[in-house]
Amino acid sequence: MDLKEFDYYLPEELIAQHPAEKRDMSRLLVLDKKTGQTEHKIFKDIVDYFNAGDCIVLNNTRVIPARLLGEKEGSGGKIEFVLLKCVKEDDWEVILRPGRKAKPGARFVFGNGELKAEIIEILNEGNRLVRFEYEGVFQEILDRVGVMPLPPYITEKPADPGRYQTVYAKHNGSAAAPTAGLHFTKELLEVLESKGIKIVYVMLHVGLGTFRPVKAEDISQHKMHSEYYSISQAACDTINSVRKAGNKVVAVGTTSSRVLETVGANGELHASEGWTDIFIYPGYKFKIVDRLITNFHLPESTLIMLVSALAGRESILNAYSEAVKERYSFFSFGDAMFIK
Repeated sequence: MDLKEFDYYLPEELIAQHPAEKRDMSRLLVLDKKTGQTEHKIFKDIVDYFNAGDCIVLNNTRVIPARLLGEKEGSGGKIEFVLLKCVKEDDWEVILRPGRKAKPGARFVFGNGELKAEIIEILNEGNRLVRFEYEGVFQEILDRVGVMPLPPYITEKPADPGRYQTVYAKHNGSAAAPTAGLHFTKELLEVLESKGIKIVYVMLHVGLGTFRPVKAEDISQHKMHSEYYSISQAACDTINSVRKAGNKVVAVGTTSSRVLETVGANGELHASEGWTDIFIYPGYKFKIVDRLITNFHLPESTLIMLVSALAGRESILNAYSEAVKERYSFFSFGDAMFIK
């Protein structure tokens, strides 16, 4: 398929710069993937679309303050690190800005010197492998000296950085939030459970590759970035039982979907962890995911391709056109869509 087939018109003022005042009061566009029909709701109305015995799957990764502002040891030259992924112990793959002259052996200092880093290796696409040096607990130091790395289209700093974190975030490691989950409150999850909905957690650490544009005109030639995931046997057992009973598996976000489709390639889930670079686009047949709660995604992105694989490209683009007409908010802090 051609990349241009996933383009759409979006006025810049519809790109959300701030989240809704209350998480579950975002707007919700409901799309029936069989008929293409749409409904306009509020997010907390999502409970009306579940039946007892259905299952909702959430990604409980936690966004880390992965942006580090520091200076080169000795010269004092300014430097910015963005942590991409932990390779082992204190070794991380990072993006450097400016980074062209940063060679192996170069050293950098962050905060009041409580965090230092040395470049070990130059990687693909100019990224660097660096080794951090510190005393104490790395995550605690990172919480003090790091900054939350907001997407490039959010140009205003949120009043509450915690709103770029789900209420059920648990496992440190993401450079970006699994944004479909930002609409949930603890109270809404309790309401779902009280209706007999099974709540299951998986984990996928979201990398900045999620914002990388697709450059291949033929999308089948695009190479997907890889991200680390894990799913427990207890989670697998619950989802397998839901499917055997004929109930629905509802993924929250493209990240949860990618975990489920990676692990359930043969139609049944078993405990697993590792790296996935699964690329889901039209023509793909879903093995596990029946329904999807998601946000509105960037034109020509791998994310709009995934939702198009589930609901059909034409239905998705028609729904997006309607969302623009109805003045929905788009992207990370924007409104939600439920594909049923």
